[in-house]
Amino acid sequence: MGRPREHDEQTREQLLAAAERLVSEGGPDALSVRRVAEEAGATTRAIYSIFGSKEGLIAALAELAYDWLYSRVDRVPETDDPAADLVAIGLEVFRLFVRDHPALYRIAYQRVVGLQPHPDLVATRERTFVQLQERVRRLKDAGLLDQKPVVEATVELIAMFEGLANAELRGRVLPTIPAGGEDHAWREGLATLLRGLSATPVQEGRHGDVAQAQDSRGPLRPYN
Repeated sequence: MGRPREHDEQTREQLLAAAERLVSEGGPDALSVRRVAEEAGATTRAIYSIFGSKEGLIAALAELAYDWLYSRVDRVPETDDPAADLVAIGLEVFRLFVRDHPALYRIAYQRVVGLQPHPDLVATRERTFVQLQERVRRLKDAGLLDQKPVVEATVELIAMFEGLANAELRGRVLPTIPAGGEDHAWREGLATLLRGLSATPVQEGRHGDVAQAQDSRGPLRPYN
């Protein structure tokens, strides 16, 4: 009979929850192996056993963020209006994530702590990107992307999500919007972007076609 596992999935979840609380309450400087262990009522040995290092713990927190987003996007139904579906994803998934898990957002997107590209993390965030890309592809199928490549439109949508999220975390989306108007700002901002994507002209720069210059760099990704 083999030895029982010393640290189980429950311990892992408790450590991640403790780490998220510490960052939420004390900022990135509050995140240390010792403080996480104390907050979770565990030992530093448990952290090293489960995550391998502090960097592994941080990567697991970012992975948790992308898993949360993936599972919530999966629950947003697909309707006959793909643009409205993407607005719903922004409001019902991304905004909710930022409001309920600001520490995870800051770790995964703002990278306020030393986030290293662990293989599991890279695979998880790529899966999340591909999932959203498939939702954007429905715009293309409906003739709502003009000549914009799907991958570029997906990157631009994520950039809008992040811009609105960053403004929300500062307390107000825009200084001219009355308190409580954030939901409207998200909805209008995303709707405006999506309308723009449906009529994207081919731009030319001073030295030739911009699209050709972008192609030479290869596929765009938001996680460089």
